[in-house]
Amino acid sequence: MKDNLISIKSVTKSFTKGKTTITPLENLSLDVPRGEFLSLMGPSGSGKTTLLNLIAGIDTPTSGEILINGEDISQLSRAQLTKWRAVHVGYIFQLYHLVPILSAYENVELPLLLGKYSKAERKKKINAALELVGLSDRADHRPSELSGGQEQRVAIARAIVHDPDLLVADEPTGDLDRESADSILNLLNSLAKDHGKTVVMVTHDPKASAAAHRALQLEKGQFSSEGHLLNTSTQ
Repeated sequence: MKDNLISIKSVTKSFTKGKTTITPLENLSLDVPRGEFLSLMGPSGSGKTTLLNLIAGIDTPTSGEILINGEDISQLSRAQLTKWRAVHVGYIFQLYHLVPILSAYENVELPLLLGKYSKAERKKKINAALELVGLSDRADHRPSELSGGQEQRVAIARAIVHDPDLLVADEPTGDLDRESADSILNLLNSLAKDHGKTVVMVTHDPKASAAAHRALQLEKGQFSSEGHLLNTSTQ
């Protein structure tokens, strides 16, 4: 039996816009094993970003269950979800969202400032995260002094510094050239394969999707196809 970090059961998400009810996801179920790198693809409006936000606890479903590591987060209040995300989720965005006036070290430190860590504990965690993404020698550099690929690596270090179970990535290679994108995808693959992180990535890029262990295609709130992609060039 697979050890699923994520188990989604009959989830529907609806909202009202004017007099119209929009349902981006309808009766959707999904299991994601611990340590899997999963890609979600689909056209605009297919529900993939809605699904990512539900998995990350940014939004809540209209009905159904979302179990993360056995905990039904669909039953948590907004305040409880905020605390839950701070412990269990790391975010990776297309445009990095780094603070321009802070160094790489200080950007990675930000999530730790919300916890009860000593300065020495923070330093140990930050240095380990920067080493893992290959940027120990860029710790004192500000974002303007880094390439796009290096900025994304800093963002990934920030996402993993508090050792979350789950990484959610929204178009993480969308602003990068092919070489930098491949480097980031290799890093995400390594975080899943070698470090046990469960990675859920939304992408429009078929090449990025092919780097994942599994790809799901969403169409109008439902899965239309699935592929198990064991691409040795990215593992």
